[in-house]
Amino acid sequence: MEDYMVKAITESKDIIAVACVTTNLVNDARGRHGTYPTATAALGRALTGAELMASLLDPDQRVALKFQGDGPLKKILVEADGTGAVRGYVGVPEVNLPPKNGKIDVSGALGSNGYLTVSKDLRVKDVYTGVVRLHSGEIASDIAYYFSESEQIPSAVGLGVFVERDGEVSAAGGFLVQSLPPSDDERIDAIVSRIEHMDSVTAQLRDGRLPEDILELILQDIPHYIIENRQLAFRCSCSRERTEQAVIALGAEEIRNIISDRESVDISCQFCGAVHTFSREELKRLIEEQH
Repeated sequence: MEDYMVKAITESKDIIAVACVTTNLVNDARGRHGTYPTATAALGRALTGAELMASLLDPDQRVALKFQGDGPLKKILVEADGTGAVRGYVGVPEVNLPPKNGKIDVSGALGSNGYLTVSKDLRVKDVYTGVVRLHSGEIASDIAYYFSESEQIPSAVGLGVFVERDGEVSAAGGFLVQSLPPSDDERIDAIVSRIEHMDSVTAQLRDGRLPEDILELILQDIPHYIIENRQLAFRCSCSRERTEQAVIALGAEEIRNIISDRESVDISCQFCGAVHTFSREELKRLIEEQH
């Protein structure tokens, strides 16, 4: 199954709901960063959560989420845009904790003491930034808490990543439901009840259900219609040209120090793991071009 998200809105335009499958992009991230199972689940949830948040943006807009906790994972940083592209990494990829209550212990890996910082580049003058304390370290509830506290939008968020014994991800996805004013309390209570009683996202995906099926289960008899279907993928915006600009920003003296005892230098992208190699001659050329 290809990775994609589906967005729906009720006919009364008081509820927006998004569901997605992200199995392939989470596996892509796992392969790029060599994450252990617990780190894979944490990164996968964050990547999926970022895709859900970016589904509310225009194609040229971006959102970045930084989870920083007191657990062994240290941090998770992910970025997504309105085209369906997402990228991200964890501070310590080699984190694998024993299961907690039969489930992957993402909260134990990230920690419950820390902060979630959300930055939105809406292509206006300033980047909007909101900061909230980690609510649980479970990623989904932290994102829901951010929406409630920082944007005052009641939201329900579900995220899941199923990691097999060999480390492969066999299912990943999530959903986001938001109540827009004027709200119907009875309708919201019904949706909350359905979410509480339905199977986990990964259980549904492993059973062959699609994002459309998840939305139908959540909204059921509430009149609604699909407003968007978007392909999703792990895609990084780094390039050799951008890396070259980062090297130039170091300044001539720092570049000279780098090449004083090296024939070449490898510069890797934290987000995707791509490595760009610059020879001594190329670095000397960059110094000369600064004058």
